[in-house]
Amino acid sequence: MSASHAIEVSGLRRSYGSHTAVRDVSFQVRHGAVTGFLGPNGAGKSTTLRMLVGLTTPDSGQARVLGSDYRALPNPGRHVGVLLDASAQHSGRTGREVLALGAMAMGLPPRRADELLEVVGLDADEARRRTGTYSLGMRQRLGIAHALLGDPRVLVLDEPANGLDPGGIHWLRTLLREFADRGGCVLLSSHLLREVEVIADLLIVIGRGRVVAQGAKQELLAAGGTVVRGSDAGTLAAALAAAGIAATRTGDAFLAQAEPEQVARAAAAGGVVVLELRPAGTDRLESLFLQLTADDSRETVRR
Repeated sequence: MSASHAIEVSGLRRSYGSHTAVRDVSFQVRHGAVTGFLGPNGAGKSTTLRMLVGLTTPDSGQARVLGSDYRALPNPGRHVGVLLDASAQHSGRTGREVLALGAMAMGLPPRRADELLEVVGLDADEARRRTGTYSLGMRQRLGIAHALLGDPRVLVLDEPANGLDPGGIHWLRTLLREFADRGGCVLLSSHLLREVEVIADLLIVIGRGRVVAQGAKQELLAAGGTVVRGSDAGTLAAALAAAGIAATRTGDAFLAQAEPEQVARAAAAGGVVVLELRPAGTDRLESLFLQLTADDSRETVRR
């Protein structure tokens, strides 16, 4: 395993009866970066993360964190911080008790619980409340605190922004960016594509149990395409097809998989008056995501 790879997944496969949830998933995640792990509901994200941290046994393949099977790591919480389900907390315990017990299990001093409560913004009154009374946003903050308890080198987070208000999302973004900038590794699964587009350095996209794209965010989004709208949608569609340009229709416009100049030339050749022509903008990740996950049969993209 390369020293630059904090996480290495190779050929993971997991089936439940006749349903294959994950099929031959392979990827690498490096230190010093936030990696967005994206896919629609049921794509296999959570199953992959569960296999990575030893909660689900793969039918085949291997997942390694810091060069080892997660379950073989000594005191794993001191190396890998995990948040897969913020609701999986004892509802009868207070927030501080949850963290204090976690600290005790890791061999950490009790004051570590108080340090993390401050980091995640849970005040003294909130720390004394039982977690069963917490809002989803408060449970997320507590779960993030637990993931950070052992001062890990790797964070594996599944939908950590669920329930956070805009201020909380900004706080989380800053926290993860600073963690990665200090050399840490963040593997982040989220359905908030705009937030992932802002913070992520690398992207892994999974669809129907298999990786359909992975690579540097800027390289993948550079292929996000061109938005074009013409005087006649049918004629424009025919012109793009004649030029060999793949395009997806959205309303009266198209997202064409080509540079703007190529699209303009194709439209001109087809006699179409172009009314709008621009690179895909702030919705680039959403457009890429929808294209890549629309069809399980498309070939894996690697950049």
